[in-house]
Amino acid sequence: MDSVLHTTGRFGPRTLLITAAAVPLTGWAVHAVALYRQIAAKDKDPLTGLLRRDAYTARARRLLARHGDKVTVIMVDLDNFKGLNDTHGHAAGDKALAATGERLTRWAGPQGVVGRLGGDEFAIATRVDPQAGIEQRLTELMGALHEPVPTEAGPLAVAASVGTVVPDYLGIHALPALLRGADVSMYRTKHSGQYGWAEIEDLQAPTVNGRRAGRPGTTLLERAA
Repeated sequence: MDSVLHTTGRFGPRTLLITAAAVPLTGWAVHAVALYRQIAAKDKDPLTGLLRRDAYTARARRLLARHGDKVTVIMVDLDNFKGLNDTHGHAAGDKALAATGERLTRWAGPQGVVGRLGGDEFAIATRVDPQAGIEQRLTELMGALHEPVPTEAGPLAVAASVGTVVPDYLGIHALPALLRGADVSMYRTKHSGQYGWAEIEDLQAPTVNGRRAGRPGTTLLERAA
């Protein structure tokens, strides 16, 4: 009993009050962390860990607003992805998507923003100084995207097409127009095995509900519009 009284007297009422108050605060802190993780998870694609379309758009716009003169916007689309799924199965297709996400993230670096817009369609916005050799950087990207993907059945051959927009070169920094130009550029070079550059006329390509006319799914969107 004396030891209990001694302990209570040692800490004092104020210490006990702070300790009691800290218990619910700790509970709220745990709840806040859990809530933050839920929000972060909602913004990310579970397969690749990349940003979903809306989160990518928000962050890419911020990057353009801050560093528009040094930003490059890129669209990436895996080649013959449906055939890959049909031949090797969806598990192999998932591995190809996950590997592509990891390669794009590594290439873009900590200052880049990478998103999976849907299916096998990806987008990047990252700072690349045109004076530092953007063509060399894009050649490195193409090399990374064409590396075989390791699977349980052995290396899986993959390929991707890339379309590139340099906002400062075109004098336009609106993300929807830049993505459209990169998309047109990507499909123009789809079978060349090289990266493509968008020109100013590419930004005027007709769209259906925000997507370039002719993109998969736009026919259905056009009927529903």
